[in-house]
Amino acid sequence: MLNNRVLAIVLGLALFTAACGDDDEQSTPTNEQSTPTTTAAPAATSAPTTTSAPTQPLDVDAVLAVDLDACDPAPTGETLKIGYAADFSELGGFVDIPGSKAAEYFVELLNCAGGVDGRPIEMVIRDIEGDPETAGRVAQELLEDGVTAILGPAFFDVNQAILQVTAGNTPLISVSSTEPLLADPSQLSLLASFTDTAQARAAARFAIEQGWQTAATFSVPGPYFGYLVEVFTEEFEAIGGQVLGDYPFVPVETTDFSAQVNEIAALDPQPDVVYSALIAFQSAILGGQLDEAGITAEMLVADAFTATGGYFIDGVEGFYHTSHTFPEPDGRMLRFLDSYERQKDSTLESDSYAALAADAILVIASAVADTGSLDPVTVGEAMIAGTGVDGLTGVLAYNGGSTPNTPVYVHQVVDGGPSLAAIYEVFE
Repeated sequence: MLNNRVLAIVLGLALFTAACGDDDEQSTPTNEQSTPTTTAAPAATSAPTTTSAPTQPLDVDAVLAVDLDACDPAPTGETLKIGYAADFSELGGFVDIPGSKAAEYFVELLNCAGGVDGRPIEMVIRDIEGDPETAGRVAQELLEDGVTAILGPAFFDVNQAILQVTAGNTPLISVSSTEPLLADPSQLSLLASFTDTAQARAAARFAIEQGWQTAATFSVPGPYFGYLVEVFTEEFEAIGGQVLGDYPFVPVETTDFSAQVNEIAALDPQPDVVYSALIAFQSAILGGQLDEAGITAEMLVADAFTATGGYFIDGVEGFYHTSHTFPEPDGRMLRFLDSYERQKDSTLESDSYAALAADAILVIASAVADTGSLDPVTVGEAMIAGTGVDGLTGVLAYNGGSTPNTPVYVHQVVDGGPSLAAIYEVFE
């Protein structure tokens, strides 16, 4: 997902247009991922494999199958409180509104199944209003409420404000951020998903494995839009590819790529693939103009595609993009979404963010069950030391770090929906 305040504004505008930190510079992440390896996955229903079977005390499949009208006896132990510093503003609401609903519902399911180690769970959700100062105040309120851990919002600056308050004494796990700099074990700061480093490297390896030897890229200097392309270029060229040129654009504002397309049309050789972190409606415009110019390069984009409503936009058929999970027909994510719709008579707007929120809670709950403790430091250290929690998006194994080794999924848009093209297991 996207990961800084400027980018948050971009996404808010993009979501509206499509009818849907570090603001200046991305430094080299200290928790950088190694080159991903792929598991064979052209089949749309294949699942990621793991190097070792995770051990966890919670039966996730049993939790997803519970009926809220026929619960087990209520747990009676000391309550596990989990905070959610959620951003309900127009900038962050696209992830934290469905994320908070999913978190609350997953807690309901856990409590209905008997809680965690005999303890009931309580979600304490507070709106940070997209503001770092408010985020810091909310974090202090959550600590005063006695939370054991906090779920964090998407963007770098508000997470940093929370970390200034928690000061390494309470774990913070960002539900949807892919910002490498937020992964910091010394601050008990974790991500629930892969980093931008991982998804860019996975994209480069996928391109090479398709036989795409030449690429053109579109970037903007700085985090996300620029950083992803930098990592992609480094990895792509290290494994045999060649980036023929990088072309500028303005997020949200650029709606005519004809000048860039004319330059690409003059290249010899022509690019096999165009890679970028373009938001969805801009990638559709670029793809259309490439087609009109007779350029047959494939389109490969980052996870902003789904974050900005890619599957609700015309002109993206055949595009590839990296993602956090895949909606397998009988997979845990769809079972969770179906359960929510059935029992709440409503739908969760975002499948992957809902699954990431449930996984974040699962990581916390598993650490509590493993340690038998509600002490925030004890639980946070157990989360970081975790060797594998089998969740909705994959196995979240931190192994002493702050980024889980969850897979990077590559989807292709086929008949207007996602089709699984590849899965990459990413190891630190």
